[in-house]
Amino acid sequence: MNPLGHLGALLLGVLLSLPSWAAGATQDNRALIQQAFDDWRNGQGSVFDLLAEDAVWIVAGNSPVSATYPTRQAFLEEAVKPITAKLATPITPTVRQLVAQGPYVVAIWDGQATAHDGSRYENSYAWHMQLEDGRITHVTAFLDTWRLVQLMERPTGGRSTPAPGK
Repeated sequence: MNPLGHLGALLLGVLLSLPSWAAGATQDNRALIQQAFDDWRNGQGSVFDLLAEDAVWIVAGNSPVSATYPTRQAFLEEAVKPITAKLATPITPTVRQLVAQGPYVVAIWDGQATAHDGSRYENSYAWHMQLEDGRITHVTAFLDTWRLVQLMERPTGGRSTPAPGK
């Protein structure tokens, strides 16, 4: 076989083996996100614990917290903290579906909590997450921004709920 034939055979072998190692990363990333949601639901952490310090988090839509946050700290302080200040109880997540492909995991989930005024806060979310070495590096979060606006317009009372990831 000539050198180009060897190179072609090598490239074909690499391409055919991609699904096997990519499948491992996919499974690992999906399991990591599932465990983070399970921990959050059980009051033992949250998905935010997996955020890299330089993670970029985008909250899509129109709401008081819709923006691009360039770091974990900015996201927690400028988005999560104002939301949890309106809540008397932590948001309890219920995962409906996780879809993973390589470094990407999409979580479709519902969250429920009680606001300081006693009303229920319920919302549905879709988070598109990118992971690298077991850390979330980029997220685009979609949610019902109307429900979030309604929550943010409620009075803040009592102590705020600790923000997940703090």
